Amino acid sequence: MSDWSDRKLHFLGIGGAGMSGLALVCAERGASVTGSDRADSSYMERLRAAGIEPVVGHDAANLPEGAEVVVSTAIGADNPELSLALERGGEPIHRGALLAELCAEKRLIAVAGTHGKTTTTAMLVWALRALGADPAFFVGGEVPGLGPGGATANAGWGAGEWVVAEADESDGSFLRLAPEIAVVTNVEMDHHSHWGSIADLRAAFAEFEARARAVARPGDVDLDVELAVPGRHNLLNARAALAAAQLAGFQAGAAGRALADFPGVHRRLELKGESGGARIYDDYAHHPTEVEAALSALRELGPRRLVAVFQPHLYSRTKAFADRFGAALALADEAVVLDVYPAREEPVGELAGVSGLDVARAAADCMGGRPVAWLPEMGSAPAALARRLGPGDILVTIGAGDVFRIGEELVEGAARNEGETR
Repeated sequence: MSDWSDRKLHFLGIGGAGMSGLALVCAERGASVTGSDRADSSYMERLRAAGIEPVVGHDAANLPEGAEVVVSTAIGADNPELSLALERGGEPIHRGALLAELCAEKRLIAVAGTHGKTTTTAMLVWALRALGADPAFFVGGEVPGLGPGGATANAGWGAGEWVVAEADESDGSFLRLAPEIAVVTNVEMDHHSHWGSIADLRAAFAEFEARARAVARPGDVDLDVELAVPGRHNLLNARAALAAAQLAGFQAGAAGRALADFPGVHRRLELKGESGGARIYDDYAHHPTEVEAALSALRELGPRRLVAVFQPHLYSRTKAFADRFGAALALADEAVVLDVYPAREEPVGELAGVSGLDVARAAADCMGGRPVAWLPEMGSAPAALARRLGPGDILVTIGAGDVFRIGEELVEGAARNEGETR
């Protein structure tokens, strides 16, 4: 294996799910690791616990002399640390290239797909661990139980021969990987700013599959699997993970039994707590298919009322899918729509005028008179929702932005009220 002790790596956007995992593993391999991000996060806390001190805020002064700069597609050319690195003559390393470099040191199972790749990756790691393997892993979410002593983790450098990595198609970086086994959960148009058409996307997935010795899909293994996490989509995720385990030489039945206590991934149908007798969930769904899957899974829990609070993610995705988002939200008894979480986009040019109101109108058209609320200011949502919740209800916050804060505030507010009445 390569010697990483002479590497000095500076991560821009180190607080993200993927970048933080790369930073943790590089530090574990012996590299000197620094980095910065625009805001604090739970991933930053985990970095600090590992002895890495990320900086909140971007400034040229953060960049150590002689460091290689690691970037993602989300880092703009105007980033002051990137600008200084370029002035110094450095060539930035894309996170996909760094992931490929690390994964080349073991036998790689790469998990790709428009939906479900994070959960499928986590399930596969969980199963292989239970079967005595100790894989290295890179997961695009936080998984309880995968860290030392059962802690939450999103990455680690296991001593085993395999590495399991989530492969990101959003910017095409999954084509940098050379997997022994490729897992494809599904293929659907999502990242419109990168892929010109579904044909282009399918061609890229075909190339990804062609790089592998074998390909696993959700229907290669037909087993009755009992899961603690709800939803038909999670059964499909589990079957994809088991197919990959079988191709890697592990017994699928034993792997399936190991998934019975898989706890799920944070922000994937995550139970946050209760408010007013209602259960509060959060889900990262940001595509109509994912919204539909999340709401269908929660229906299985038999709520008195199902309330969906949806925050669209990206203007380009909102423009493309407003009508489909509205139809998906119609699976709820009541829908609340927030404004768009812009992430890396601005509502200019062909995206001018796009807002969450487009989704709210589409939902109202599909819900047959059931309540639909448009709340452009997220700060007003917790108080408004708390008054409407009662025993037996389920409220779910949905989106890839910061909509989860609403659920957390509802749970925290209920706990405060309960404490004051004692």
